[in-house]
Amino acid sequence: MSRFEPGSSISYEKMHENISIVRRRLSRPLTLSEKIVYGHLDDPAGQEIDRGRTYLRLRPDRVAMQDATAQMAMLQFISSGLPKVAVPSTIHCDHLIEAQVGGVQDLQRAKEINEEVYNFLATAAARYGVGFWKPGSGIIHQIILENYAYPGVMLIGTDSHTPNGGGLGGVCIGVGGADAVDVMAGIPWELKCPKVCISLCLISLDHIISTFILSLATFLHKGGLFYKCFPARVVFPQVIGVRLTGTLSGWTSPKDIILKVAGILTVKGGTGAIVEYHGPGVDSISCTGMATICNMGAEIGATTSVFPYNHRMKTYLKKTGREEIASVADEFKEDLVPDEGCEYDQVIEVNLSELKPHINGPFTPDLAHPVSEIGAVAKKNGWPLEVKVGLIGSCTNSSYEDMGRAASLAKQALDQGLKCKAQFTITPGSEQIRATIERDGYAKILSDVGGVVLANACGPCIGQWDRRDVKKGEKNTIVTSFNRNFTARNDANPATHAFVTSPEIVTAFALAGTLSFNPETDYLIAPSGEKFKLEPPTGDELPSRGFDPGQDTYQHPPAESSSVKVDVSPSSNRLQLLEPFDKWNGKDLENMRVLIKVKGKCTTDHISAAGPWLKFRGHLDNISNNLLIGAVNIENNAVNKVKNQLTGEYGGVPDVARFYRANGVNWVVVGDENYGEGSSREHAALEPRHLGGRAIIVKSFARIHETNLKKQGLLPLTFANPSDYDKIRPDDKISIIGLKSFAPGKPLTAVIKHADGSEESVSLNHTFNETQIEWFKAGSALNRMKELQ
Repeated sequence: MSRFEPGSSISYEKMHENISIVRRRLSRPLTLSEKIVYGHLDDPAGQEIDRGRTYLRLRPDRVAMQDATAQMAMLQFISSGLPKVAVPSTIHCDHLIEAQVGGVQDLQRAKEINEEVYNFLATAAARYGVGFWKPGSGIIHQIILENYAYPGVMLIGTDSHTPNGGGLGGVCIGVGGADAVDVMAGIPWELKCPKVCISLCLISLDHIISTFILSLATFLHKGGLFYKCFPARVVFPQVIGVRLTGTLSGWTSPKDIILKVAGILTVKGGTGAIVEYHGPGVDSISCTGMATICNMGAEIGATTSVFPYNHRMKTYLKKTGREEIASVADEFKEDLVPDEGCEYDQVIEVNLSELKPHINGPFTPDLAHPVSEIGAVAKKNGWPLEVKVGLIGSCTNSSYEDMGRAASLAKQALDQGLKCKAQFTITPGSEQIRATIERDGYAKILSDVGGVVLANACGPCIGQWDRRDVKKGEKNTIVTSFNRNFTARNDANPATHAFVTSPEIVTAFALAGTLSFNPETDYLIAPSGEKFKLEPPTGDELPSRGFDPGQDTYQHPPAESSSVKVDVSPSSNRLQLLEPFDKWNGKDLENMRVLIKVKGKCTTDHISAAGPWLKFRGHLDNISNNLLIGAVNIENNAVNKVKNQLTGEYGGVPDVARFYRANGVNWVVVGDENYGEGSSREHAALEPRHLGGRAIIVKSFARIHETNLKKQGLLPLTFANPSDYDKIRPDDKISIIGLKSFAPGKPLTAVIKHADGSEESVSLNHTFNETQIEWFKAGSALNRMKELQ
């Protein structure tokens, strides 16, 4: 399966056998997504398959965790009492390195500041049989692509951009840490079979797919040296087919495909779907380009995205030392591409020959504009035209090809004596990429044009950026090759207008210093006064001399680990052992206060901010001090300012929540559409549970967040009539009625008691199944696991 795991292997034979059994039973062509999913069935012959009704029991191949989410995941795994992980698993240190000065200095500073956390993760990994990638190794998704992903793999990861692995033909899904614990414990997934809907084209997009809920239940029965595992339940997604025709050329890049698709589907249009790319245009895209597209599929809410196996993937496997996997994949290629004549729930068509460079933003990744129009649009809307900083890299766009294309533009400018007008940063995706672009001269070109090479880490993409060129509240524009651009995400400044685009367009804007520059038609002015036009970017797909691996940053788990000690100090402010949440008391939840009624977009960044808060990801009580501090209170249009209904005074959201908990008052959050979109961080579910929350009532949920809330014993509920959101006032008391007969498909009732003494009732829907209801009754999924051991 990987050179780092000589004892593990890929069983294409088993996958082929499963697919063959299911194809005979269904007697119809299969999509690639179906092949990979059905190929991982626990019992393909006996499994009932009925679209929209039955659940499929699946066996994922592996788990990957980044360091910010791995802390809580490993703390939960320790609490489970299990001796070792049941499937190959890895931890990747990429989230805790703050961009400040430059790669070398920033990495050393991070090692010193985070020594306690890194030591915990390293020893926990060693103790429980998990591979450990040290700080400086690179971003989780790039490491997975280079070493662990392969055509047909089913992988789950504790980061929302885990679908990056779809660029190498795998079904890779982002989940919360509690879900990862389930899979590491050897529990199969159960996916509900999809229904087939009508097809549609790009020009006649009449409807968006229905939502699906990803959720898992935990059942473990101890039996001697082994644990008997029972399945969790997950609703199987629909499949959106994106048919690509034509060929990429000139300034157009793979990033423009997903920017265009995001503009079509919006941030919630892909919710509950696997996006499957196919068609003749696929062959014009590099393997790392396909990964870019799959990576940013998270921004349309998609469960995952995937490409069919082709020669570009084969070449990438060979270049990354996995020629043997490529050879076996060739033998089973029929299982790694969709069947001819297969049906998709929807079809979008994109002609790559006609596609133009795009730039999306600000404040949301689905506000799409052709680059040729962004200057005029920005001027019309009052967005700052001056580009303060251009940032390339991140898990989305940090491949050798990306860096080469950016360097080709930088070289043209240097030849004319021109350097960047804007600040310019470069984030290599991995130590292998850093070492290779340094050897091949790309790093020097990018530095010479004015760039600063940052550490091999997430950095500014997730808010790990000590930005000092503008003051907080100062209106400004930055342009990035990242995947996400929510308010204040990159630099904690809500006035920063962040746009996402390709690395080559970022480089062009950094050189010009303004959004009004169209690199396809406009000229730059050299210091000599001479005008010149940039030629379209070029770059090798892969290094002709092979990759330079750079420094060795991997820690193998020892064969014998029983003597490895994992310490968590009771006085630590970074790490905290978990205490079980309280069980449901068997009664309806009555007279709960409204902690906050959220206005508009509320992502996981709003619920549990990243940036400087990342250092507390292993300490639930401390991280809870950022609960909903970025959400807008509909009562006063302010952030982190809510009324304490017991005292009449205003305070911060976490402060009021703590006051309610201390006084035995349960509370709810009321929210808008697509609540919890963005990151997979389960802290956005752990924090409200820890501070006394009982229910989150919204118009609609993002997939991962809804699952995370269920895992922690909260009630994620949706208004049966979305307009009922308007009936709730900040000073109301809310009771959830019907919990004694809580059952799948049966709505609950909210009784709203207004301050004037009047009452009204509204119906609340939920997506709980029988197992998830047991989580709620037990207080959490982890509690339920312990009950059944």
